[in-house]
Amino acid sequence: MKYTIIEVPDFNDSVSRIVLNGRQYQIRFTYNDRGGFWTFGLMDMQGKPLLIGVKIVPQFPLNLLLENEEMPAGVFAALTRQKRIGRRDFLEGKAEFVFIPAGTA
Repeated sequence: MKYTIIEVPDFNDSVSRIVLNGRQYQIRFTYNDRGGFWTFGLMDMQGKPLLIGVKIVPQFPLNLLLENEEMPAGVFAALTRQKRIGRRDFLEGKAEFVFIPAGTA
């Protein structure tokens, strides 16, 4: 399976630029300290929200029911062997946040 690993910065809240399927986007990662979980959002380069506050859970297509024709064709997921993803798990390599383009296997 071909996929792109997206770095989750070591901040409780961050916005980064990424290129997916040849198009630029902004991706936001937020750690909810009270709930003990990560969320992500995706915006176009003008800041228009395409996804907002999606809870990151392991081994599940995070945008499965949230399709939007302005979003890149594919699936966002968190790959890990753990049942939940903690604050430092992306940083320590215990989990990876990935984008899997449509049509790849």
